Formats: sequence, C-alpha cells, structure tokens
Amino acid sequence: MRGKFITLEGTEGVGKTTNMAFIQQWLTDQCIDFVTTREPGGTPLAEDIRHLLLTHRDEAVDETAELLLMFAARSQHIAQVIEPALAAGKWVLCDRFTDATYAYQGGGRGQSTEHIAQLEQLVQGDLRPDLTLLLDLPVDVGLQRARKRSDPDRFEAERQQFFTRVRDAYLERARQQPKRCQVVDASLPLEQVQGQIDTALQQFIAEANHD
Repeated sequence: MRGKFITLEGTEGVGKTTNMAFIQQWLTDQCIDFVTTREPGGTPLAEDIRHLLLTHRDEAVDETAELLLMFAARSQHIAQVIEPALAAGKWVLCDRFTDATYAYQGGGRGQSTEHIAQLEQLVQGDLRPDLTLLLDLPVDVGLQRARKRSDPDRFEAERQQFFTRVRDAYLERARQQPKRCQVVDASLPLEQVQGQIDTALQQFIAEANHD
C-alpha cells in the first residue's frame, strides 16, 4: 500500500521545528513507518540549491530564476526521496512543499500562479500532499520569534509586507482546499497548538482507514 504524504507549512516563526518533532513522535506512537524531509532540500543536490537560495548575495536574484531553482530542487527531491518512500509504503513528513512556492514566490514575490501551476504539473505530475497542516500566526509575532532565534537568511530579511502577502496566500490556499489544508492557530499556547495537530491527524487517519 502506498504511503501518505503530510506537509507542514507556515511563515517565519510559527513553530515548525517544534511541531515537526511533535508529529514525528505522534507517527512513531502510531507505529507508522515514515521519513522526515524538508524543502528546499532533502537530497545533497537539493540542499546545495537551498544554500544558493537562502544565502545573502550582492547580485540581485531574478524572481523567475528563484522560482525555477525551487522546482529544480523539488524535482530532485521527489525523484530521490519522496516518491521512493511513498512507493515503499512509508509516510513522508515534509517541512514545506509546493504550497510554500505559491505563498512565497506567488504571494510574496508576485509571480504568476499560472506559471507556478504549470511547473507544479511538470515536476510533480499527480503528486500532491494528502494532508497539509498550516501553522498560522500574525506576521509581526512570527518575525519577532524568528529574529530572536538566528540571523535572518535571504528570505527572512524581507520586509513585513512581504510576509503579510505570504500569509494571505497561504490562507487563500487553505480556503481553496479545505479538505487537504488544515489551519492550526499557532498563536495559542503550545499544548493547544499540538492539540489541534493531534485532532487533525486523528481525523486524517480515521478517514484514511475508512477509505
């Protein structure tokens, strides 16, 4: 039986690292065989592309080049990690996937969603996440958290308006695909955030078993 594909999304400072660990433990407790990965990245080549994308540089990065690099990393990631794991019956838990491209390159950068959709189809075919958990938090709160954590990378150094557009694009994706995208209120205390995640995962497993 083919594995399930779960993605975790959100803007800066929403708590993805902490909640990725929570989901990993949840899947372990359910005796589900899974792999954890991230985007951009997940393979040596894709991690090299990630470094190119996140590093500050004097040269202005063309927005179309940025978009193509995202999908180049994704193509390698799918071929080397995601598809083999799913085909082997393992679940895949991924820190960000194509929703992030619609949010950051589409919403944030203003890239054409039609172009993103064309690349999505070219690179992914029919592959889409089975469940996406969107950690949502007011932008100013998330940026305060993120900037206490580490020096900002090339994306994290963007202005607040950029991240407002990113958040709006994420929420619009969730409105368009409410069955797949579950919005988690990440402004609540951690225990309540993880309670929402637990509920979403329980419901997802119940529906998967029913199917």
